Amino acid sequence: MKVHGAIDGRTRCKHYHSERDIIAIKMKCCETYYSCYYCHQEEAGHVAAVWPAEQWNTPAVLCGNCRSKLTVRQYMDCDYSCPSCGAAFNPGCKLHNHYYFETEHSD
Repeated sequence: MKVHGAIDGRTRCKHYHSERDIIAIKMKCCETYYSCYYCHQEEAGHVAAVWPAEQWNTPAVLCGNCRSKLTVRQYMDCDYSCPSCGAAFNPGCKLHNHYYFETEHSD
């Protein structure tokens, strides 16, 4: 599965490339996986859309370690580790949830 913006096999990108930056998000607007919001902005040619809360049962998060697909709800509830392989995700990503998922801070 192609992850746009990825610079390695674990979905890291030029914007986020720490050991824990190993998720990709299927963007709601284009149903395409991107390493991050900024990669989408640079490559997609259209405005990003967020996943509405009523669609949080949709698989839209890819673990870059084991390639498991998580629903938005599973990701939001996972306590920043993959429920399939246990790989640690970056807890700082929660600061960017509003770019991908409907939250009280979504624009």
